[in-house]
Amino acid sequence: MADTVQYAVTEGLATVTLNRPEAMNALDTPTKEALRDALRTAGGDAGVRAVLLTATGRAFCVGQDLKEHVRSLAAEEDGPRGAPGPGSAMRTVADHYNPVTLAIASMPKPVVAGVNGVAAGAGLGFALAADFRVVAAGASFNTAFAGIGLGADSGLSWTLPRVVGPARAAELLMMPRRVDAAEAERLGIAQRVVPDEELPAVAREVALAFAAGPTVAYAAIKRSLAFGASHSLAETLELEAELQLEAGASADHRGAVASFVAKERPAFEGR
Repeated sequence: MADTVQYAVTEGLATVTLNRPEAMNALDTPTKEALRDALRTAGGDAGVRAVLLTATGRAFCVGQDLKEHVRSLAAEEDGPRGAPGPGSAMRTVADHYNPVTLAIASMPKPVVAGVNGVAAGAGLGFALAADFRVVAAGASFNTAFAGIGLGADSGLSWTLPRVVGPARAAELLMMPRRVDAAEAERLGIAQRVVPDEELPAVAREVALAFAAGPTVAYAAIKRSLAFGASHSLAETLELEAELQLEAGASADHRGAVASFVAKERPAFEGR
């Protein structure tokens, strides 16, 4: 794994940290590959019950490393026009951005984004793919893509309308601008805004709370929410019934019910 992405697991929490502060955590190819692989590792590790995605320095992630992108575009000019090769600059969407977004959104465990600074382009897409966003008061968001002549990627055309509504999503995507933390909270992009210096501790506290929670239930909730976004009520009810059978058979459910009857605080085991 590239040293631009740090990975650590403690107390059932996997912390994935973008660590390229000198470039505002811009995404070059080694960083994208390491981030994709770290998230896949966290998603497949039964010992991981929640994930915290955060970053070092003054930015969360400003999206694609445009210096690398320019080099890739220049390399394409040497090839046949209209026939991008294996190194095509835009192939990174399918190879990196899509897998990262899917790894965050579809893993059967909660993902918390600790947004410490600017989140732009794919950085915003990754933050919105998370289940919960703790945002530093000095952080900001920007879709950015149209400003460099591109459409949306990293899931923003799916996630952003579901968070802010279709009309506001179209505005933010077609007319990119800086959205500060206060506005982000009003729009629903940020679930919690905290002073900058408190961001690391609060984000970790929230993520640890998820790691200590009912993992089977969280997985069911994530799956039913994603399913319900594109299926009918009747179809969603069927899936809810199926998932509830699985959750109802879990040790966490049985233990929580027994704790409720005994007027005790439940201790979830994640199974």
